[in-house]
Amino acid sequence: MVCLGNICRSPLAEGILSSKLPKNKFIVQSAGTADWHVGKSPDKRSVEVAKKNGLDISNQKAAHFKPTDFENYDYIFVMDNSNYIDVINQTNNENHKYKVNLILNELYPTENMDIPDPYYGLQNGFEAVYKLLDDSCTVLASKLSKIHS
Repeated sequence: MVCLGNICRSPLAEGILSSKLPKNKFIVQSAGTADWHVGKSPDKRSVEVAKKNGLDISNQKAAHFKPTDFENYDYIFVMDNSNYIDVINQTNNENHKYKVNLILNELYPTENMDIPDPYYGLQNGFEAVYKLLDDSCTVLASKLSKIHS
């Protein structure tokens, strides 16, 4: 799961998807295309909205997306088109490009919609982002469970 700073959207996506998949079969991680927050905890508003929905993401630490992630992960889901471009620009082959998808395409195939960045918005922005990610991750978890059963 990839967003810009890895403190708002992608930590939520990591926590949500992890909660919907068997831990013995799947590893879900998140990262940011920028390295500003590496090693920091998720934004307190992300932690709060996750907690409100029964998830604890407080122990996550921000990481920086790197080209080796293409070798380490089977799927790379990005939160918006800007981060999609940033991640695609780090690929060195078509197989790597094929791994990268916009998370909202799980709900709205081929529409290439962004999960809005709630960082500068109000609290309800985090709740709206949580809902979008929860719905997307429900569809994604079902797909992944069928593919890897």
